[in-house]
Amino acid sequence: MALGNFIVQNAGLNPTQDQSVLSTNYLQWTDPGSADFADFAQQYLPELYEQEVERFGNRTLSGFLRMVGAEMPMTSDQVIWSEQNRLHIGYENVSKIDTASDATFTVNVPAGNEVVIRVNQTFVVFDPASGLTLKGLVTTAPNPGNPGTFTFQGACYTAPNFAALNAVNLKLFVYGSDFAKGTLGMDGSVTPSFTQFNNKPIIIKDKYLVNGSDTAQIGWVEVATEDGTSGFLWYMKAESETRLRYEDYLEMAMVEGELASAGSGVAGLPGTQASGVGTQGMFAALEDRGNVYAGFAGAPNPGSGALGDFDQILQQLDLQGAIEENMLFLDRATALDFDDMIATQAGSSYNATSAASYGLFDNEAEMALNFGFSGFRRGSYDFYKTDWKYLNDASTRGMVDNIKGVLIPAGTSTVYDQMLGSNIRRPFLHVRYRASETDDRRMKSWITGSVGGAYTSSLDAMEVHYLSERCLCVQAANNFVLFVA
Repeated sequence: MALGNFIVQNAGLNPTQDQSVLSTNYLQWTDPGSADFADFAQQYLPELYEQEVERFGNRTLSGFLRMVGAEMPMTSDQVIWSEQNRLHIGYENVSKIDTASDATFTVNVPAGNEVVIRVNQTFVVFDPASGLTLKGLVTTAPNPGNPGTFTFQGACYTAPNFAALNAVNLKLFVYGSDFAKGTLGMDGSVTPSFTQFNNKPIIIKDKYLVNGSDTAQIGWVEVATEDGTSGFLWYMKAESETRLRYEDYLEMAMVEGELASAGSGVAGLPGTQASGVGTQGMFAALEDRGNVYAGFAGAPNPGSGALGDFDQILQQLDLQGAIEENMLFLDRATALDFDDMIATQAGSSYNATSAASYGLFDNEAEMALNFGFSGFRRGSYDFYKTDWKYLNDASTRGMVDNIKGVLIPAGTSTVYDQMLGSNIRRPFLHVRYRASETDDRRMKSWITGSVGGAYTSSLDAMEVHYLSERCLCVQAANNFVLFVA
């Protein structure tokens, strides 16, 4: 029986009798720029780098709150704390009407506050417009006026009346009392009050899903992630990065969180699309009740520029709690401004006989100068400075670049805890998370599906779920400083 012609199944391969490397006798490596790698299976193995190049270094951003605060459980939908008010009595935006022998002062106070100026108390009244200061004695008890105001009469110690002062925008504070012999004691008393703040936790969720087939798919790039995950299973890298990203979200939500105001789009969303309340993060809390400093200067001239700006901040801290130790978390540009400011005060000129001496650094002419500073003291305050990676990262605040840093007081504050019914000490900045004897929602993760050891459904996939319920407490925010552009 005659044989027919042979059919060449792969016309692209043309054997040769010579042992030669020709384009016609081996599989081609396709163009790396194309999406087609079907011809990767060739007899000549290319030189492969199995590990990824970590071109962005450590990409995680969390760790800030662990450095400056603590995490504590709670069992309610809301956390409430009370902060002390000032001890002494002082008012701004005071106005007056003069008579021949005294003056009637009108004081503006927040609605619902107690009238605390009493007969025979002594006071100082200051006129910011003229710089004049006079002292007086309260002669009549305050008379209730319009809502949020009260009036009282006072006589001047050094003049017939207070006519030398302007009639509006005065400042006044009580410094003592003055009684005649054989008179009755002080009429009435002052009942202390406190200011109450609260915050609500939000539920933060995420999920990673991989189908069963891909869990057995081997890649040629070795997994290498920040948490130490290794191997050639690509889904391991994806799951690991999902978890790292979620852990960053836990901190970023506490820093960036915003309460949904009445009438806002979030508050008006129906059903379960949004919580409708949000949570107050650190930035929002400081903008609401902290100190915000805009435009910190980089010019390091004594009495002006960066040092002059910083002295203004110290004066504001003096008006608040005057906490001695503070931490500065700054972006790169502001951190360098601080370095320049300190270096200028230490003397940064260099000549042939002497090298720069920066504070605690004993720099010599033969050694490399250290131009960075991790701490310094100004006035009665100590400051510890560090870079905040979150403000420098190009995919987060480094992209927006309108928050330049934050000053956070070190130590703890004493507050009244509504749940415990007593005064407790807490870090100024701390996280509260939902937890009870049956469920801890600080950081939950679980697997569902029918892959990866879980057999909870017929879904041919592995679903890794993440959940946390938490909020941030920013206590004594008047001692914080937010640096903005």
